[in-house]
Amino acid sequence: MKVAVVIPVHNRPLMSLAAVRSVLRQTYKDFELIVVDDGSTLEMDAVRREVESGGGTFVTQPHAGVAAARNLGVRHSRGEWVAFLDSDDRWLPDKLEVQCAFHQEHPECRISQTEELWYRNGVRVNPRERHAKPNGDAFARSLDLCCISPSSVMVDCALLLENGGFDEAMRVCEDYDLWIRIALTHQVGYIELPLVEKFGGHSDQLSRSEPAMDRFRVYSLIKLAQSAELAPEADQAVRETIRKKTKVLLKGSRRRRNDSFSELLEAILKLAKQPSYGATKARWLAFASRERLIESMAGQAVFDGVSLEPRSVNE
Repeated sequence: MKVAVVIPVHNRPLMSLAAVRSVLRQTYKDFELIVVDDGSTLEMDAVRREVESGGGTFVTQPHAGVAAARNLGVRHSRGEWVAFLDSDDRWLPDKLEVQCAFHQEHPECRISQTEELWYRNGVRVNPRERHAKPNGDAFARSLDLCCISPSSVMVDCALLLENGGFDEAMRVCEDYDLWIRIALTHQVGYIELPLVEKFGGHSDQLSRSEPAMDRFRVYSLIKLAQSAELAPEADQAVRETIRKKTKVLLKGSRRRRNDSFSELLEAILKLAKQPSYGATKARWLAFASRERLIESMAGQAVFDGVSLEPRSVNE
């Protein structure tokens, strides 16, 4: 099975080089490597040379964010499957081999993820319980907090395209948005072996408050409700998550006396409290267009310390 490996990069030349080398050292060799430079302002020639000397493709684009970079990489690919790797993460040498074997043994499974090793400031740390990866039905578990990690995922390219790829309007939580759309209708395979190394704590890694991120999660959940006829159980889980997150956002908005945003949140909260009886999609569609929602939920230049310029892949 042919695998397209897509790495979005923005600056971080040394980390990006390490990520690329971890792919080129894979024991499984039937892959194509595509690195997308998302408008780097630092010298990336060493990364380009490493990619091209290993038979890969190095693509550049004006700075547009990680979602656009991943989508561009997929468009340049020819693989039946796609695996993503963030520029500050690395794969262990047998990552692709183990994951490909899993999919050959489970042909019904169109997406999977592996376990990970986490490091912060060079020290091994254990993920919190809330980050535990689900096996199989990942939808409900992923609503509050994304439990699917891009660097550990392998996904059928056709499934990715069927779901529209990453939403380029989202500056953060673009992975959350895509994975819950896929997990709504597909089981997510889980490989217990830790085959990815994730590194945190470096100076160019921006911190974000949970409420700020939740603006995008609420937008994503409303978008999901607008586009899918949700089964009763899924509908209830989505509405409960919207209510929970919107209450927190509304409390902060009132404290900051943001009246217009508070009015929007109050309307969202009221709608999320209503039982669906099969009418969820129509009600959410009547509530607001996606364009209005993304502008209202995330259209400020800065909120809660989070920049809403197109998200760079080093954030």
